Amino acid sequence: MTSPSTPLEQRGGEPRPRLADLTVVIPTLGREILRKCLFSILRGSHWPARVVVVDQSSSDELAGWLAELGRHGLPMEHVPSDQRGRAAAVNRGIEQAETRFVAVTDDDCLVAHDWALSLVRHLRADPGWIVTGRVDAAGEERVLAVMTSARPAVYRRPRVKHDSLSGGNMGAERAVLVSLGLFDEDPRLRTAEDCELSYRALTSGVAIRYAPDVAVNHLGWRGSEDRQAQYRSYARSLGGFYGKYLRRGDPFIALRAVVHHLRACKRWMRGALTGDEELAENGWAYLTGTWPGMISGWRRR
Repeated sequence: MTSPSTPLEQRGGEPRPRLADLTVVIPTLGREILRKCLFSILRGSHWPARVVVVDQSSSDELAGWLAELGRHGLPMEHVPSDQRGRAAAVNRGIEQAETRFVAVTDDDCLVAHDWALSLVRHLRADPGWIVTGRVDAAGEERVLAVMTSARPAVYRRPRVKHDSLSGGNMGAERAVLVSLGLFDEDPRLRTAEDCELSYRALTSGVAIRYAPDVAVNHLGWRGSEDRQAQYRSYARSLGGFYGKYLRRGDPFIALRAVVHHLRACKRWMRGALTGDEELAENGWAYLTGTWPGMISGWRRR
């Protein structure tokens, strides 16, 4: 892959056909990895009508990166934000969108060459649905979340294990997301906002299509200590999501919480017995972090 320090003038190529009904939203903390994400969109087969980058950093460089892309003809909007949390960033981006459809990816994801076109084709075919897709691992470090199934699927109701929605690879009609209330910005759900939205969508009658041809590569950039910290964040946030619905007396979430706990115990034991420290750390993080999260979510107003 071309170095991110290579000038974009040497990398972008000619303007692409425009998808006038699609806006792409990217939340970011201003990390250097964002340049690779933006370049993957620039070199795609089709360009969205606009890319909205919601910036929760204080970096002075990001505006320059976006200006470079803009000189190639890809409309960019830089939205500085003093809020914290991915949900807030994505929501501010969706609020800026003026197109019928909105796509979301993360600054550590590289979209496939035909990502925008494949996504918008599915959205046009079923505009009332949420579309998500394949997430493959890339980079030198281990990737925390992947979704690699090659089998298309449509989900119309929640599942006990989990609901298949990748927040870093999704799209929907803007009106559908607005009707659902966008992502929950409560910090108790900080890294489980996509889990909560998918559950809320499915229980509201909005189907989720998993389309493996809508693909991104998720770059692994976290070292071992950072991954362990993220596992703990995932666990506590997932607990916050469970606590939110347990407070409402949701029996399905009670069942899912029990199954989740048993699966986390299994991962921890398997990792400990096989010497897989990463798996053991993951299981232990969920065993010890989910319950405090549930208590916190239960107490939310």
